[in-house]
Amino acid sequence: MADAELLVQEVSGYLKPQDVAHVRDAIEFSRIAHQGQTRHSGDPYVTHPIAVARILTTLHLDVQAIIAALLHDVVEDTDITNEQLAEKFGKPVAELVDGLSKLDKIQFETREDAQAENFRKMLLAMARDVRVILIKLADRLHNMRTLDAMSHDKCQRIARETMEIYAPIANRLGLHSIHHELEDLSFKHLHPNRYAVLAKALQVARGNRREVVGKILDAIRQKLAEFHIDADVSGREKDIYSIYKKMQSKSLAFAEVLDIYGFRVLVNDFSSCYVALGALHSLYKPIPGKFKDYIAIPKANGYQSLHTTLFGPFGTPIEIQVRTHEMHRIADAGVASHWLYKSGHQSINDLHKKTHQWLQDLLESLSQSADSSEFLEHLKVDLFPDEVYVFTPKGKILALPRGATAVDFAYSVHTDIGNRCIAAKVNLELVPLRTELKNGDRVEVITAPHAKPNPAWLSYVTTSKARSHIRHFFNVMQSGESAQLGERLLNQSLQALGVKPQDMDDAHWGKLLRDTGAKSRQDILADIGLGRRLSIVVARQLACLGESVGKELTPTPVITIQGTEGMAVQFAKCCRPIPGDPIIGVIKSGQGLVVHTHDCQNLRKGRGSGEQWLDVVWDKNINRNFDVSIKLIVANQRGVLAKVAAAIADAESNIENVNFSNEGEYTALHFTLEVNNRLHLAKVMRSLRKIAEVLRIIRIKNAN
Repeated sequence: MADAELLVQEVSGYLKPQDVAHVRDAIEFSRIAHQGQTRHSGDPYVTHPIAVARILTTLHLDVQAIIAALLHDVVEDTDITNEQLAEKFGKPVAELVDGLSKLDKIQFETREDAQAENFRKMLLAMARDVRVILIKLADRLHNMRTLDAMSHDKCQRIARETMEIYAPIANRLGLHSIHHELEDLSFKHLHPNRYAVLAKALQVARGNRREVVGKILDAIRQKLAEFHIDADVSGREKDIYSIYKKMQSKSLAFAEVLDIYGFRVLVNDFSSCYVALGALHSLYKPIPGKFKDYIAIPKANGYQSLHTTLFGPFGTPIEIQVRTHEMHRIADAGVASHWLYKSGHQSINDLHKKTHQWLQDLLESLSQSADSSEFLEHLKVDLFPDEVYVFTPKGKILALPRGATAVDFAYSVHTDIGNRCIAAKVNLELVPLRTELKNGDRVEVITAPHAKPNPAWLSYVTTSKARSHIRHFFNVMQSGESAQLGERLLNQSLQALGVKPQDMDDAHWGKLLRDTGAKSRQDILADIGLGRRLSIVVARQLACLGESVGKELTPTPVITIQGTEGMAVQFAKCCRPIPGDPIIGVIKSGQGLVVHTHDCQNLRKGRGSGEQWLDVVWDKNINRNFDVSIKLIVANQRGVLAKVAAAIADAESNIENVNFSNEGEYTALHFTLEVNNRLHLAKVMRSLRKIAEVLRIIRIKNAN
């Protein structure tokens, strides 16, 4: 148990004697609990929790966290309960262990479901106490260091999960040394051949470039001394995975990656950072566009530093970071600097506030995820490491993922702003909502009281908060509109059975809910509207008539399409029905009622597929526009498109889309127009026929 003694020595360096005694008790408790258990490598299992605790001593975590690390697997792998832990080591330790324990007692349909629920539980525990994730990261780091004992498939799965989830979390919390080691170890197991080749090449380059690095270090120190700057200067070798990412992103061979070494300058105070930067720029010429000021605008994880890239000797690019010693401590330990450096420094307090806010925003987004795949998608999106920093009209700085749009910005300000946004201004100029934001942009969102999200936004938003709130809005909206449609369908089925809908009181509905296991009347109605339940079956159950009713059913009345049903009623894009067309409705599971024209070819292909068909008719007082597709064959003459567009406008129609195709000597113009009904479409066609260059007009149906 040499490792146990080393752990005791390490905690003795910063914990009180009585706390060290508690750590000794926890080591012995863990040893007895895991007696007889071994790891895949053959080592006694207790060596793992001790190694995890030792990793945490480098962050100077408190006695509760160290004990929780020593006991983090006892509830999961032994007969010891959380109540026993709370009684012996205190409730805070038991809560930390509970946050770390997997949900093994619950059966999930897929591994993805189990993984999602484990992450959800971990994040909830992390929001209460950030030490949960610090222990979990130390646990994952030791598992990655000893991953060679696992099977190849398990290695791949754990390494991929680490690369996609745990390494980004470490980065997001500012734990840079843990982040880089997790990335390198994941890369080593995911791509062992590439890792081995790069490691060998780096070893060779290390010797070849040692002299150049030494000259650069001497030159930097001499120049800073001329400016009377007291600084610690060091050179550092880039991580293998960082080099690989640069090779991938810029399509470079290893020999072309010249900046495998970076240099760090640590100074005593804030102002010296900028003086040192000026000194370095007078020593070597800066490369334009390669300067970043993370001191004025810190990263979301609290990281502060000046980054610059210079043309070094022999044309070699040199990457240099300049920061204070205080900034360096936070850059190295991130959120753990609270325990490592108990200085009460404002930047550390700010970091904790930012971390807590990030967790709250993340949990708010993830709580609206409908299923495990959506949850994991949101989690990975939110952990995206590259960020842009933009300003609100009042000058507040917001950090967003690279590629974020004006819609992402709107939702990051407030959910209501996102839901009601209709336009955006970037740097005082109107831009499309899908515009990607850049560092330093000043963004203003324009809203309208009755505006609502557009489903197309989901194709370009990048933040999990925006994506989850847009989906949540449409899920709620679709549920409400589907319930209204479902109620109409159910009432008509009840009437077909000779039952008055108003006679179905709470007693009937209560029995139906008990029999079906549904949560509410609203859920059943929404299921009918979405095609998940047949209205006639529900009507029979509700009226307690059973399936064996012998009476002759009266014909089911037709459904009246009003055009205001929203998402519960969809108009098929294959045939684009408009008022005046003979129509038929199809109930599709999960989609609701889809309206087609009677002669739709796609409808014929789907006949017999088990879908529920309904008779539907147009309401006489529809007052909205519908999309319709037409094709014009026109002569290739100058100005013909302008004439066609003018004729469409004169007929009080709007062009939604237009494209062209050549057909020999003629051109085919394909338009998507907005019309009220068939009479309006006929008016548009009459207007177009008056143009001499228009040879033929066809309404397009049955488009694929």
